[in-house]
Amino acid sequence: MPRTSCIAIVDDDASVREATGSLIRSSGLAVRTFGSAVDFLCAADRASIDCLITDVQMGPIGGVELAQRLRDEGMAIPVIFITAFPDIRIRERAMTSGAAGFFAKPFDGQLLLECIETALHGISSH
Repeated sequence: MPRTSCIAIVDDDASVREATGSLIRSSGLAVRTFGSAVDFLCAADRASIDCLITDVQMGPIGGVELAQRLRDEGMAIPVIFITAFPDIRIRERAMTSGAAGFFAKPFDGQLLLECIETALHGISSH
């Protein structure tokens, strides 16, 4: 039996983590949530994560820096960025860092699920 894909959500806003996690679980995927990039980086089982959804602006490590650290470690998983501040420079930084997607909060849940599905199959979108 194939393993269910696991999506990590890293966001310092608990309501966003919970709502996004519920949405993703409803599509049949497994979810792990983290309140910060540091929590994610310290997780012993992060190698089991198939796709990462991360807020862009968090302290002390933001989403783009988190994605860069993972790449530096050789952890090549698709990263989807979400932000309440969709500045064009931030979007460009995220997209040039290899983002699988970039969404402004509040985002369309169906579009996010489609982006996750695309990312899990190795094709970047948005």
